[in-house]
Amino acid sequence: MHWLLSGPLSTEKLTVKIAGLPAPLQGKKLVQLSDFHYDGLRLSEGMLEKAIAVSNQAEPDLVLLTGDYVTDDPKPIHQLILKLKHLQSRCGIYAILGNHDIYYKHAKAEVTEALTSIGIHVLWNEIAYPLGKELPLVGLADSWSREFNPALVMNQLNPTTPCIVLSHNPDSAEILQAWRVDLQLSGHTHGGQIVIPGIGPAAFVYSKIAKKIPLKMRRRVRFLEENVYIVSHWEWAQGFHRLGKNQLYVNRGLGTYLPGRLFCRPEVTIITLQNE
Repeated sequence: MHWLLSGPLSTEKLTVKIAGLPAPLQGKKLVQLSDFHYDGLRLSEGMLEKAIAVSNQAEPDLVLLTGDYVTDDPKPIHQLILKLKHLQSRCGIYAILGNHDIYYKHAKAEVTEALTSIGIHVLWNEIAYPLGKELPLVGLADSWSREFNPALVMNQLNPTTPCIVLSHNPDSAEILQAWRVDLQLSGHTHGGQIVIPGIGPAAFVYSKIAKKIPLKMRRRVRFLEENVYIVSHWEWAQGFHRLGKNQLYVNRGLGTYLPGRLFCRPEVTIITLQNE
């Protein structure tokens, strides 16, 4: 996708405070990349290479990938991993799958096997400990899949222990309020792609008035009509959010759908952990 349709890459840096974070984990740095949609159209080679370079320059302790590596056909994953294998991290690279990665029946296995072949750990309703037992990393199945079952995984955790959760769709944050989630990392929304400054994603605004618009007129704004139901909580379409004691960060992704992005640049997220 030409940069005029996606906008230049943005590097977002934030510090996230976690209650009870052990001293050895203070200052640990995470990089999040999301929503590649690598299919020869929706993500340029230049954008991808720059995102990988930004990630490596940050010298992260952990790289976290939050889904949608392909759009529908999983075959492009085999080209994408030739780029992703250049990602560097002290404690490994961990990934979850998004709804597009399981679009076809065989896609889940093909995408998982490809990522695994270059040393990326794919979590599907699993818990990993790349930073030690004192900070579990949870990777959930995509919320649109039949295997989405947070209780299956979250109930294995000690509620007094901090944790990080990877969940592609930010809507899952509503369900996850039943457990302690010190930081949830999501993508899926592309930040809304078209954002009205001072108001928010156009899809969020459109969802509020869609029922009052005649069907014939709604069909003329096909992008909004098709994408308004991607998530229920458009207010969480990008950035940092607090849900009670839980914390959520939604990455705007790298890939771009037509008609492109407006006031919604693709991003690499660099997160530094601190004790609260």
